[in-house]
Amino acid sequence: MEITMSYTASATELAFTKTYSPAKAKVAPTRGFFRRLMDSMMAARLRQAEREIALYVTQSGGKFTDEAEREIERRFLSNSSRW
Repeated sequence: MEITMSYTASATELAFTKTYSPAKAKVAPTRGFFRRLMDSMMAARLRQAEREIALYVTQSGGKFTDEAEREIERRFLSNSSRW
């Protein structure tokens, strides 16, 4: 019966092998209060804009034509007082 052994020349090679498992996993830092608040506000505004676009497309016949695209850009990308 033949017994084989594995050999690692350095600790860095050991660290990048598939069997290596660190003792403690690093935890990613959580986002702060104001970052989470801004994220939720941006998400809410995005959902509102998507609802308004869907309503416009539905009212204009349900087809997304070049003219509908230009009108959406005019309404939502212009400097409007609603924003």
